[in-house]
Amino acid sequence: MFIIAEIGINHNGDISIAKELIKVASQAGANAVKFQKRTLDAVYTQNYLDSARESPWGKTQREQKEGLEFSKVDYEQIDIFCRELGIDWFASAWDIDSQKFMRQFDLKYNKVASAMIVYHDLLREIASEGRHTFISTGMSGEDEIDQAVTIFREAHCPFELMHCVSTYPMTDEDANLRRIQTLRDRYQCDVGYSGHEVGLTISFAAAALGISSLERHITLDRAMYGSDQAASIEPDGFRKLVRGVRTIINAMGDGQVRILEQEIPIAQKLRSHIPWQASQR
Repeated sequence: MFIIAEIGINHNGDISIAKELIKVASQAGANAVKFQKRTLDAVYTQNYLDSARESPWGKTQREQKEGLEFSKVDYEQIDIFCRELGIDWFASAWDIDSQKFMRQFDLKYNKVASAMIVYHDLLREIASEGRHTFISTGMSGEDEIDQAVTIFREAHCPFELMHCVSTYPMTDEDANLRRIQTLRDRYQCDVGYSGHEVGLTISFAAAALGISSLERHITLDRAMYGSDQAASIEPDGFRKLVRGVRTIINAMGDGQVRILEQEIPIAQKLRSHIPWQASQR
């Protein structure tokens, strides 16, 4: 299974925090870390960016969001650091300019955030690159997913869907994990899970359902500033998650009914009093 540690904007614009989170993900055994990239004036209106918002960076929405965006130099540091640790990284772009910006790093993967699954021009831009793409399906019905899948199939771009519920944090009763199989059956493709719940149980259950990928937000401390922190996992929890998921995958087996070699002497001993069993010796 491909495990993604979603750093997103939990770095709070601090490259040292980003590196600590990358290190946590790498040491835990994740396959990749993921960030988010936005061109603010393309994603938000001027009125919105000028509106009031208290944050560590100022008193407007623009100042808050500028504080969370990494520069080219920052991403170059991330690229070098990830290569040194041997972990992949990529980002979900929220606009076409951001997608084009990410191309300079020649990354292996792309991500369509749930909010962007209806942005067809962006989807076509992503699909044109031909990189394996994870498509989150939160806030979407079958029509929206149908159209996204069509775009990627017409572009012959490899992809997998990710079951997702876009509430932060998600309550357990909203998880609807049976949708994973529904998506598999309808689209005949791999399906992963992008989780926003508190805790690990739902993710473990998703792993047992045979998901192809798992994405969870990570943070150094859930009490830190940020809208995604409450739906994130701290380092110890993420390490437990990765270990548990890998154990579940190994334990699932191939489903064949057979006697293990290790069981044969035990069966002979415990069945020795049975006449039919005794006659076989």
